Amino acid sequence: MSKVLVAYFSATGTTKNVAEKLVKVVDGDLFEIVPEEKYTSADLNWQDSKSRSSYEMKDNPSFRPAIFNTVNNMDQYEIIFLGFPIWWYVAPTIINTFLESYDLKDKKIVVFATSGSSGLGNTIKKLQESTNATFISGKRIDANISKIELQNWVKTLKY
Repeated sequence: MSKVLVAYFSATGTTKNVAEKLVKVVDGDLFEIVPEEKYTSADLNWQDSKSRSSYEMKDNPSFRPAIFNTVNNMDQYEIIFLGFPIWWYVAPTIINTFLESYDLKDKKIVVFATSGSSGLGNTIKKLQESTNATFISGKRIDANISKIELQNWVKTLKY
């Protein structure tokens, strides 16, 4: 059986809740991607063009926020479920930081994103620019998804 990692970034707790359910379904290890400088509610105010998240996503998409922690022994994992909220129709740039921090050759990545209504758009295409891993799937997941719905989704994956 493949060793599975569920890695996630959650600014408000929504993605964290999904990741905690998913890790039980896939019987993997859980890893929270923690920014060195945590995001405040003011940082996340997408209506403020001067907010931190607006700067990172719209004004400077090549910016890479630093990550506080690292995955111990990334080599042991074959499958990575990678979760995050959708910001401006793509993954937050801290996800690029995460991907660029490891050699993920021969790893398979399954993306799960939380969003009120936005789909994945070009998310996977943009993330592929930051890694040599293979993306095998992606899904926008509702914050209130049940364990059974997660089980059914995971069963459809071919990894």
